[in-house]
Amino acid sequence: RILRVVKFRRTGESSRSDEDVVSGEHEIQIEGVRTELEPVELEDGAAVPKEFANPTDDTFMVEDAVEAIGFGKFQWKLSVITGLAWASNYAMEMMILSILAPQLHCEWRLPSWQVALLTSVVFVGMMSSSTLWGNISDQYGRKTGLKISVLWTLYYGILSGFAPVYSWILVLRGLVGFGIGGVPQSVTLYAEFLPMKARAKCILLIEVFWAIGTVFEVLLAVLVMPTLGWRWLLILSALPLLLFAVLCFWLPESARYDVLSGNQEKAIATLKRIATENGAPMPLGKLIISRQEDRGKMKDLFTPHFRWTTLLLWFIWFSNAFSYYGLVLLTTEFFQAGDVCSISSRRKEVKAKCSLTCEYLKEEDYTDLLWTTLSEFPGVLVTLWIIDRIGRKKTMALSFFVFSFCSLLLFLCVGRNVLTVLLFIARAFISGGFQAAYVYTPEVYPTATRALGLGTCSGMARVGALITPFIAQVMLESSVYLTLVVYSGCCLLAAVASCFLPIETKGRGLQESSHREWGQEMVGRGSHSPGVTRSNSGSQE
Repeated sequence: RILRVVKFRRTGESSRSDEDVVSGEHEIQIEGVRTELEPVELEDGAAVPKEFANPTDDTFMVEDAVEAIGFGKFQWKLSVITGLAWASNYAMEMMILSILAPQLHCEWRLPSWQVALLTSVVFVGMMSSSTLWGNISDQYGRKTGLKISVLWTLYYGILSGFAPVYSWILVLRGLVGFGIGGVPQSVTLYAEFLPMKARAKCILLIEVFWAIGTVFEVLLAVLVMPTLGWRWLLILSALPLLLFAVLCFWLPESARYDVLSGNQEKAIATLKRIATENGAPMPLGKLIISRQEDRGKMKDLFTPHFRWTTLLLWFIWFSNAFSYYGLVLLTTEFFQAGDVCSISSRRKEVKAKCSLTCEYLKEEDYTDLLWTTLSEFPGVLVTLWIIDRIGRKKTMALSFFVFSFCSLLLFLCVGRNVLTVLLFIARAFISGGFQAAYVYTPEVYPTATRALGLGTCSGMARVGALITPFIAQVMLESSVYLTLVVYSGCCLLAAVASCFLPIETKGRGLQESSHREWGQEMVGRGSHSPGVTRSNSGSQE
């Protein structure tokens, strides 16, 4: 008979060749340390060799197990479910804003400020809840926070379709925004199951589901709006959330969270489930438990190790949303004017019109919405190509710099074709930079504060989204060039902030606990001397 034993030590990256799989031998490359799964022939009555007498003397952490098990069937399923949350709970509900506003403007004869408030109230809800959902996810689990936020959004999303008057729909859409604020926690859960090599690419590819969600929402509007109206659009747009809520029962809780909350058995069961689904070996040994009761506290984001990182990330996320949504609003204004130089005269004409003048969305408008959405794909592809080559910090800095440069080029009185190219390049890079921030933020914070860190950053992004209409629409009436200077200057400062981030997370494992030695985290998992096995102190059977 054959006995397979894993002498497990700290894991960096795992690799497995096809020949290894065929021959039954598996080799794990661990930052210069090689350990083997060697088949040992045992005759009846023969003694087990001394070096294999107690293979469980070694210890491992969740990060080691995730790296050893690798990317497989489980992560593919998780990718689809996370993408469904991103498409249904985020992209579709946000895309409704651009479709619902002009419809209610005409049907209920709303003045312009009330139409604008319909959009703003959603961002207010998101801003006020992002930190709360992060705290819930750190205190009670990622899966718990995500399920509650999805069910919340589903409930109030359907109720929005029955709103009798403006005040009701304003309150209900604000509550929908409150639920949407918990969607970024799907990225936290997703990232904690991904091995180091696949993490950046997988999180970036979630942006594809954003595009799918927005395209689906526009197509749904084309079919529903002419016949059933906006109420049925709101109800039908919320139904995909029901599918995600059902699939949530398949989702496991994060093993990293279980370890931090002291639930070793549940963490091991989750890791075994992943190993079984991926057809990979489960490492032997004792899973280290670093229980931490004090989780999800705001003060942990401002410890000496994370203070500057938190402040710089808040500004980076603010700048991302401020610039992204500002560009979306400016694109409409520029296209309607024809070029930048004509916009001032057009503004004067529009000012004289009655604020109740309205136009229903036409087929051409829906086509423009589709093309605008598709412009983000190049940004994802560029970011996907460079983020593991030049690092997270430089990717964000490059994205902000290109956006700032394109904004300055708009000072020139270019024709519509050149204007379109500049706006598409700017949008491609700012959307790519946004996704790079989604990669970096879960990587830089430890498990104890990861959800809260991402939640507060998402909240700061909503502040930027709230402010940007006053720049892209109100300030634009006074000066086109001052408006462009504000966006260009903000992104230039954000590029500098990206360069000054203290930690580069490229090739760095996720931190399990904020109580671990800082120097060890800074140098990464490769800092351990080859051949040195961790002590069993602090581990539990």
